[in-house]
Amino acid sequence: MIKLVATDIDGTILSDKKHFTEGVRNCIKELEGKCVKVVLVTGRMYAAARLIAEELGLNTPVVSYQGGLIKKSFKNTETLYQRCIPSEDAEQIICWARRNKIHLNLYCNDILYVEKDNDIIKKYTTHQNINYEVLSFDDIKLENINKLMAIDYQCPDNIDHWVKDMGNKMTHLYVIKSTPWFCEFSTKDATKACAVNFLREYWELKENEILTIGDQDNDIELLKAGDISVAMGNATDELKKYADYITDTVDNDGFVKAMEKFILGVKE
Repeated sequence: MIKLVATDIDGTILSDKKHFTEGVRNCIKELEGKCVKVVLVTGRMYAAARLIAEELGLNTPVVSYQGGLIKKSFKNTETLYQRCIPSEDAEQIICWARRNKIHLNLYCNDILYVEKDNDIIKKYTTHQNINYEVLSFDDIKLENINKLMAIDYQCPDNIDHWVKDMGNKMTHLYVIKSTPWFCEFSTKDATKACAVNFLREYWELKENEILTIGDQDNDIELLKAGDISVAMGNATDELKKYADYITDTVDNDGFVKAMEKFILGVKE
């Protein structure tokens, strides 16, 4: 019996239209009514993820930064789990980005910093509904770095190159493509799998009581942590390799259809 649903947000329960369907909202309420815990597991910063949890009325822990930070809920900001990037690694990534003129987001103590106020950060923060600060990274004490993220909205091929190149150079870090435009850096113990495994022990659940669902390559670790692993119909080809089941797309309520199949008992 599934007792925990660990779900990605963007592309899984939230489409590009940036609203939740009534199907998703009602499904989550139905899951909670059956005492199934629904947990958001996202690459978003906590400041952004908590808004989603609040909108959906979820009082479960919020997993942000790919698994690098777990807060008790959107109401209770008590930290249950946190893993940060060492300062020397942050410095190396910053130097790499400056040398190659790459836009870099730096997240420190759940505050988003950039060195230049440009169209890239405006587009990103508008999409995420969050604020940011413009400041030289040299003026930031590189402690409690939640993650760093390189962005290129113009040439997605660069993301694949950066993930491969920096992943080979910094093998002790978790370097992942989270969308076609984002290359993210965190630690090896700041993955979605680490977060789900933490929550499994936190709630004393069994491995076969967990369902995970996502759509992007950064959800590979998420799917690995579920006894039942589901990829969205709009998922990347790579992610689909790790799925037990491929559901419909986010625009066609694929999340709802997966919950009906595996938990709610609705026949296809």
